[in-house]
Amino acid sequence: MPPATEEVLVRCDGRAGRITLNRPNALNALTHAMVGRIREALVDWKGDPSVQVVLLDGAGDRGLCAGGDVRSLYESRTQGSGYARTFWRDEYRLNALIGRYPKPCVALQDGIVMGGGIGLSAHARHRVVTERSRLAMPETGIGLIPDVGGTWLLARTPGAAGVYLGLTGESMGATDAIHARFADTYISFARLPALVERLCDSKGGAVGTIIAGLAETPATSELADRGVDIDQTFAGETIEAIIDALDRRPSEWAAKAAATLAQKSPKSLKLTLAAIRNARQLRSLEDALRVEYRLTVRLFDDGEFLEGVRALIVDKDRRPKWSPSNLADVPRDLVERYLAPLPELEELIFEGHDR
Repeated sequence: MPPATEEVLVRCDGRAGRITLNRPNALNALTHAMVGRIREALVDWKGDPSVQVVLLDGAGDRGLCAGGDVRSLYESRTQGSGYARTFWRDEYRLNALIGRYPKPCVALQDGIVMGGGIGLSAHARHRVVTERSRLAMPETGIGLIPDVGGTWLLARTPGAAGVYLGLTGESMGATDAIHARFADTYISFARLPALVERLCDSKGGAVGTIIAGLAETPATSELADRGVDIDQTFAGETIEAIIDALDRRPSEWAAKAAATLAQKSPKSLKLTLAAIRNARQLRSLEDALRVEYRLTVRLFDDGEFLEGVRALIVDKDRRPKWSPSNLADVPRDLVERYLAPLPELEELIFEGHDR
């Protein structure tokens, strides 16, 4: 077993290649070095016949991964966006690799799974949630957009659920995550050791059969129950139309959603809505990641992301000074400009082994 100080524990256990994120004190937040180590293991295991299944989980008892290490991105700001571009480029390539991985990949989405944790797990072939799972894409609160393939996932949820989740950053329990197609199977936390043991056993049988054999029926999805409200309010063509629909709906849920949107970056809200709807027309996860890369780079360069991280994570004053501060002041051509391709040599490309 590798020393406990390693940020990612990579080893083989029976027929399984196992990857454990190992920064429990930081909720297993994903660093650039971790991205590289995970990718290296996956590439190595592609051609290793002894590895028949890949299993991803997180150390500690609080969650798989709370997201990317955005503090390191913030601290790199004095050197421009070079480090941020490298981090996101390599992270997004890893997301694409997981999405196309030729061997069964099982992600245990237990506990907190947000942002970068979604990118590692929600593109896997088998995604298991428990009663402790809390999944979310909260990026609009830090001046960013749902990335790591988040727009691709949100574009494929039932009705307007993806727009609602992407704009508000609302978290999902196990059943909600299954309804939103961010997860596949509910297995109680107490059964996870049995699942891991059977997946690693060379005589355990087909991966899908093992998972199905331990699956349980979860409770009713609150997200599904709220479907009519969500579809009638978050189907608006603009953020302003969505807020107006919420204001005209006399309910505690609508008031809460409207108040939540009022706290988010106006720029991020407009870009997120456009990116999710744009992703519905795209052909692949890679295409969505390429658009997300353009947006994250530009939101870093214009300072919106940095201000969000400062206010919510670094200084923690929770008083971000968004630029602009009002939806009405967001330039009309901003969405078109930010979605446009970067200069040719700056665009995100995917290498052959990542496809």
